[in-house]
Amino acid sequence: MRGMIEEITAALGAHGLILRGGFLFPDHEGIAHGALGAPAKSVLLVGQAGAAPWRHFLRWREQQPQAIANPLDTWSRQVIGAVAERFGARAVSPSDKPYLPFQQWAVRAEGLRPSPLGILMHPRYGLWHAYRGALLFEEEIALPEPCEAIHLCDTCVDKPCLKSCPVDAHSTDGFAYQPCLAHVRGAGGGPCRAGGCLDRNACPYGTSYRYPAEVQAFHMAAFAGL
Repeated sequence: MRGMIEEITAALGAHGLILRGGFLFPDHEGIAHGALGAPAKSVLLVGQAGAAPWRHFLRWREQQPQAIANPLDTWSRQVIGAVAERFGARAVSPSDKPYLPFQQWAVRAEGLRPSPLGILMHPRYGLWHAYRGALLFEEEIALPEPCEAIHLCDTCVDKPCLKSCPVDAHSTDGFAYQPCLAHVRGAGGGPCRAGGCLDRNACPYGTSYRYPAEVQAFHMAAFAGL
């Protein structure tokens, strides 16, 4: 089984993606199904650290129709879907409906906890990582037991991620979606549109993995429907 994990890692790595841990489903859970329709027994999460997939995505994007909807999701589905087919798994995406509990799966797989922004805080990558999909298997895959990671937010006294947004979109009360959206779309939202969320960029952790401005602008445009 270790050989298969290594092969999957290599197949994903060719596109800048990485395995983000996994776990076994309890017999009673039955929340997802594998490639042949039987209940999934194992899940491997697929994602990224930093902007490693970006150049691979851009190369693919050049060959697609200009008006393609949700291009990053489409690319992720194609790449992860091909890997799933090769290894007898079913590929699922965070944007698939009905939604699967990806955030809960990520917590179980890597032992992470949410930051004040809602993004899971990673002890190495900070806030600069993402989950792009998962591989569901109908057989049990031997995986190491995930350990709870150091939660860096507990060591952060100043919490600059809650002080940098001009409309206070993030607070201990949660995310103020509408004020954020209005600001990003408005006259004063240029810095956010060009360089990403100011609160996220204020986080002092994982800065070597911070997405380049081009990547952040892409995600912000998708968020704001620009």
